[in-house]
Amino acid sequence: MCRHLAYLGPAVPLSELLFDPPHALVRQSWAPADMRGGGTVNADGFGVAWYPPDAPTPVRYRRTVPMWTDTTLPELARATTAGAVLAAVRSGTVGMPVVETAAAPFVDGSWSFSHNGVVRGWPGSLAKLAGRLPVTDLLTLDAPTDAALLWALTRDRLRAGVDPAEAVADVVTEVERAAPGSRLNLLLTDGTRLVATTVGHALSVRRGTDAVLVSSEPLDPDPMWQAVPDRRLLVATPSALDLVPLGRP
Repeated sequence: MCRHLAYLGPAVPLSELLFDPPHALVRQSWAPADMRGGGTVNADGFGVAWYPPDAPTPVRYRRTVPMWTDTTLPELARATTAGAVLAAVRSGTVGMPVVETAAAPFVDGSWSFSHNGVVRGWPGSLAKLAGRLPVTDLLTLDAPTDAALLWALTRDRLRAGVDPAEAVADVVTEVERAAPGSRLNLLLTDGTRLVATTVGHALSVRRGTDAVLVSSEPLDPDPMWQAVPDRRLLVATPSALDLVPLGRP
């Protein structure tokens, strides 16, 4: 079902999120603790987007291989620091391609996006929603996957000036109506704020005085980790956190 995380706060080495903790994202790629809904490992690629200091757009690194087999990433992660990061490891749904462009994060301008879950009845269930998008958006999807289309639906709203939290909540509501039973844990950041949802899968959050970290699974046994209840919209900055119930479709 994939695993993902996002961090906002003082700049830290990427290795503090991806490799160093006892249940870092790399461990979640081969030994996830909670793969409800299918899958055993997250070996179908990975990606990391980070925001260099004072940079308005992220740098992205994606590969089709399992994270634990990439020999470049550990050294890169130790040498790279950032105050905003979004990263994901992928467990591809049967029938969807295993290609680099199918791995999150998906990016556009300042935005980075990830999806943990599955859209039921894909692709037919979302055909009508997809038909409302500009044709060029459909022709330039990163990959023919449910996650890439969820990103296109979200991005379309962001480009129209919709508030990020509202855009994500609207996409979840519409997709649930069209594809009941879907698992829709979405994660969005522009490097200054985070928006996340819990629909059918786990998410935990850890807050400090000047940082926030959300992850599909806690990275360590720190008691500050709190499970986010199902059907919640999380909106966070390094200094504030808000959890709002998601309406029923």
